[in-house]
Amino acid sequence: MQVALKIKVPATVKKKGDYYISCCPILDICSQGATKKKALDNLVEAASLFLISCFERGTLDAVLKKCGFVAKKAVMMKPFPERFESVDVSIPFWIKHEKDTRACHA
Repeated sequence: MQVALKIKVPATVKKKGDYYISCCPILDICSQGATKKKALDNLVEAASLFLISCFERGTLDAVLKKCGFVAKKAVMMKPFPERFESVDVSIPFWIKHEKDTRACHA
């Protein structure tokens, strides 16, 4: 069974020469592409791979805290300032066995 954790992060895209450079300043990740869409798609992939790598190494919590993330109870999310795009980054997880889907605290 597959489940995914999604986070919404701010991103910028600027044209430099023949390429578009995309950046997610909060995660300190940049990428590029021949089009604005490709640059954003590449940024989302890079951010996803980065976060997956952090999870696999057991450093995701520390990295998110260092980037300024704080856990909060449900709050109405404010839109990012106009200078930013909004991109969704997924971190896919696989649950090995159906029996593992029971409540963790049961």
